[in-house]
Amino acid sequence: MRDAEEFRYLILAVQREGNRLLAAALRPLGLTPSQGEVVSVLDDRGPLTLSGLGELLVCETGANPSRLVDRLVTAGIVERVTATTDRRNVTLSLTPAGRELAERVQVVQDGLNGALEEMLTGQPVAPTLTTLRAVAAHFPAGETVRRRKQAPVR
Repeated sequence: MRDAEEFRYLILAVQREGNRLLAAALRPLGLTPSQGEVVSVLDDRGPLTLSGLGELLVCETGANPSRLVDRLVTAGIVERVTATTDRRNVTLSLTPAGRELAERVQVVQDGLNGALEEMLTGQPVAPTLTTLRAVAAHFPAGETVRRRKQAPVR
């Protein structure tokens, strides 16, 4: 197996396992990992337009997150507010129930991140991140991660 192939499969393996763990931890909250990401982004950066939200989602890179948002609106987690001056201008924000849920999502994410930090103890993380950023920079999702890493605009 060539190094590039092993690199690709290792990323896939870690991503799948991480997503499996995240899905299991979010299940009691009634959320999928993608829905959890929307809740987190709106909690950190909201209110946002649909396109503004889409620019910050890794789970839906390049796609329109409207169906994902529709489910969260129906569940009473996200609310859509239409501007009175322009009906095309719709802002998304968390409802009070969504803000409560965001706190619980953050606890789940902190737990998963803590477990990863334990796994990474003693490992050379900085060079790995440099390599991953260099590869990700060639793809739209890499730009999304870069935007997410920037300080929230509030």
